[in-house]
Amino acid sequence: MSNLEKDPLELLCPPEGRQGPAVQVLAPREVPLGGPRAMNVRRTLPQRGRTTIGAWCFADHYGPDDVAESGGMVVPPHPHTGLQTVSWLFEGEIEHRDSTGSRELVRPGQVNLMTAGRGISHSEVSTPATTRLHGVQLWVALPDASRDVAPFFEHDEIAPETVDDAVVHVFAGSLPGVGDEASVTLFSPLVGAQIDLPAGGEAWIDLDPAFEHGVLVDAGPVRVTIAATDDEVDDSPADADGLTVAGHAATLGWSELGYLPTGHDGVRLTANDGPVRVILLGGVPFGEEIVMWWNFIGRDHDEIAESRRQWQSEVIGRDNPDGRFGRVDYEGEPLPAPELPTVRLKPRG
Repeated sequence: MSNLEKDPLELLCPPEGRQGPAVQVLAPREVPLGGPRAMNVRRTLPQRGRTTIGAWCFADHYGPDDVAESGGMVVPPHPHTGLQTVSWLFEGEIEHRDSTGSRELVRPGQVNLMTAGRGISHSEVSTPATTRLHGVQLWVALPDASRDVAPFFEHDEIAPETVDDAVVHVFAGSLPGVGDEASVTLFSPLVGAQIDLPAGGEAWIDLDPAFEHGVLVDAGPVRVTIAATDDEVDDSPADADGLTVAGHAATLGWSELGYLPTGHDGVRLTANDGPVRVILLGGVPFGEEIVMWWNFIGRDHDEIAESRRQWQSEVIGRDNPDGRFGRVDYEGEPLPAPELPTVRLKPRG
């Protein structure tokens, strides 16, 4: 998925200091994708005070949307560099096309992972058969040693596993004690999983203590406990970055993301009167400074500016359509890049 903001922030994302044992609660912000019938997404990464969880650097949560009202997802060809995109659906069907020649549908229970590496372009369009669209779109920052790999695409169907009362789909990396590692290629230690609980259900999910984690709520509320003591503090004041800091437990509402620091070997998820569905993201803290702007990840302002220049010249200006970003088999026009800020990158957050 493209970041379709008309004035995207240019963010310096430094390696972040890690908090103590408290759960941080991150609220989403709404971002419209497109024109007058824009499909709205709820973005929890990046934001002030938390730009990455492991190498996960971007999280959009959308739906359930009535496609007759929203127009569905129509994202024309656009570029990416220095990252991987991960598409995961709860409802609906999306067709992916990219400049490596890949053309693939993604449906619930399946994962599409696209590695942009040194440069790729792709489109994403919900199919005519889709009446409701609902899912998450995630990005992974590639470490410096791997960010110039040749672009490629992978698709896999994910078998469910049972843990206590939960049904778990691990679509990236692995969870301790939960089936085999997902088959898609990663370049840093990560996990991505969907976890479903019935009303009143509970599950203890083993975690890698070297990972930090995020719990993104699609259906809830859900109670998240990361220690034997249950010192939930729902009315804690926000910290300096505007994040709610709870104790060793917190109740997360719809579209909220709970951040769990490293050092925990498990998390208890508890449903109340309704079913719960969460996306669990995790990874070793990403110890590299990155710059994110529009659909590019680089290491400094000049690198981002050069990627934009090449996209505008080679693809939008048709100077070299088979160049760095290649061609997508798509009937419409590609997306032009927004204008860069008039000042050079400055640290934020």
